[in-house]
Amino acid sequence: MSTARIHDKHKLRSFWEQRIVQHGEQMDGEEDRRRGSALTRLREQWLVQLDQRNQQQQSFFMERIRRAEIAQQSLRKLHSA
Repeated sequence: MSTARIHDKHKLRSFWEQRIVQHGEQMDGEEDRRRGSALTRLREQWLVQLDQRNQQQQSFFMERIRRAEIAQQSLRKLHSA
């Protein structure tokens, strides 16, 4: 095999090894960026707030239903008396 071909193979292999290393570094950087992103934290906070809001609304409606049932019972007692 000629030295020119060996040299070309070495350059080609070196090129692709560098590309693989660069790609790995880019992927690591992207992962670090995503981990450091505030978006995940904001989504979690939004879900907590949404859950609390839903619980408050459900409590409010359950209380209204309870009061309506008490009022109906009172009316039934008045009519039956």
